[in-house]
Amino acid sequence: MVSIVITTYNRRAFLKEAVLSVLDQDYQDKEIIIIDDGSTDGSFEEVRKFPLRYVWKQNGGISSARNMGIGISNGEFIAFLDVDDLWKKGKLTKQVQTMIENQIDISYTDEIWIRNGERLNQRGRHRKYSGFIFERCLPLCIISPSSVVIKRKVFDKVGLFDEDLPVCEDYDMWLRITSRYPVLFIDKLFIIKRGGHEDQLSRAYEAIDRFRIQSLTKIIQSNTLSSEMRTAALNELKKKCRIYAMGAKKRGRFQESNAYIQLYETLANQPLASSLGECANQGVAGSRSPMGLEKV
Repeated sequence: MVSIVITTYNRRAFLKEAVLSVLDQDYQDKEIIIIDDGSTDGSFEEVRKFPLRYVWKQNGGISSARNMGIGISNGEFIAFLDVDDLWKKGKLTKQVQTMIENQIDISYTDEIWIRNGERLNQRGRHRKYSGFIFERCLPLCIISPSSVVIKRKVFDKVGLFDEDLPVCEDYDMWLRITSRYPVLFIDKLFIIKRGGHEDQLSRAYEAIDRFRIQSLTKIIQSNTLSSEMRTAALNELKKKCRIYAMGAKKRGRFQESNAYIQLYETLANQPLASSLGECANQGVAGSRSPMGLEKV
């Protein structure tokens, strides 16, 4: 079974279309779970006649909504759909079959970007990859939550979404997953991502890279990275801290600027975990080379 967790918050205008894009999937063994994160716009009325589970909760953020969906789901595989996005036909069948054939625990697909009704071209920095792609995920999030299918056991290993992060919670999750697991990229445009809304989370927070810095700091301090991964993460942290510190300095926030410079220096001077053997047991051995998975 695949459990599809759709998260929504005051997106009544998008909800029905999102649900229909899941119901139109030819993959039969699935359950649909909608986690409503405190909507007050009557969203439930749009989907009350559909075969799904609808759970309303007090507003707690998208991570808390996804985590609740994972917690009440029954499937061996879990997929997510942000209510703004749509699935194209054949997505689930292609992903599940390919994951079983390749004995892989997580896959993701390509996507079409729509902003304010117009299609956008993806930039080179958003290029997607297969294999052990931890280093590829350090600059920014290249995996869309709406595109992934993940085996439940992965969350048992890496934990749930960080509810302390109001944004970049997906970046944080992919760092934890890709540091331990190979990922399969299916080179098909199975997702339609629609953006440009005035109330998008990415617009609600200034300088969201500070949340990526928080995630990088957390995973560096976790002592689960190989020496190569730790070096790559530190290099990315240095770049982000420098850029953020320069911005804070320009705005006269000198104490904040100095704090971000000091953050990198403190982490860079911390010794590596005493036993990389422990890391190897978790699937992040320092001598590991990238896995030869091809795009599908």
